[in-house]
Amino acid sequence: MNGRPIRLVVSDVDGTLVRHDRTLAPSTVAAARRLRAAGVKLALVSSRPPRGLDVLLGPLAIDTPRAGFNGGVIEDAAGAVLEERTIPDAATQEAVAFLEDAGVDVWVFARDQWLLKRPDGAYVPREQLSIRMGFRVVDDFAPHLHGVHKVMGSATDHDRIGELEAALHARIGGDAAVHRSQDYYIDVTHPDANKGSAACSLARLLGIAPAEMACLGDMPNDLPMFAVAGLAIAMGNAPGAVRARAHAVTDGNDEDGWAAAIDRFVLPRH
Repeated sequence: MNGRPIRLVVSDVDGTLVRHDRTLAPSTVAAARRLRAAGVKLALVSSRPPRGLDVLLGPLAIDTPRAGFNGGVIEDAAGAVLEERTIPDAATQEAVAFLEDAGVDVWVFARDQWLLKRPDGAYVPREQLSIRMGFRVVDDFAPHLHGVHKVMGSATDHDRIGELEAALHARIGGDAAVHRSQDYYIDVTHPDANKGSAACSLARLLGIAPAEMACLGDMPNDLPMFAVAGLAIAMGNAPGAVRARAHAVTDGNDEDGWAAAIDRFVLPRH
């Protein structure tokens, strides 16, 4: 951790900025207001599609670029694409085949399309609540595996998801980024579509050095941005391995932890 002032906060969303019911705590809205008053920028980076972040922009008065799909698409405040990275087709095909053979639910995202085979999958309602998007049911993914931003695997067996994450990374890790965004989700994106690259892009677009950036997150897919941040803050609900890689740890996302992080760690550095 360096001693540079903090001029930008880059925050993960699910498990960090929002509570487990996907709502914003009043304390979070108030803390975002204090950031603005202090002149500190706030930007979002998420595994969600960019469209899935729209619901948060108004309440938090965010007018900065945002990164969806773990950095697969970066849009400006008006929704215009600034940067875009899709998964190489061969890696997309291998990821889908591997996850289907493993028996987990598979979802394919390409910009504003969410494709799946099982609309009754265990986490479909949760994902709909998060991203506020409808889905399209397909019989075969094969015709839709070009220009894909994210492939997801989901299962209620969290240990199994961890095993599959490691195995899939071993197979395609040179051609795609493979990370868990939740205990029950595996995300596959372009190899450069990770939150570290995304956070650096957001900082560059805003004319701020990464050393003057604070990053908040709770899951392994947040670790790449912890590695480039001047100040890395883990949520109290984060796994131990994530907390161990942070400069500071705040309270849980259901315990006003985001606001506490702003007041305890960020604003004193401004």
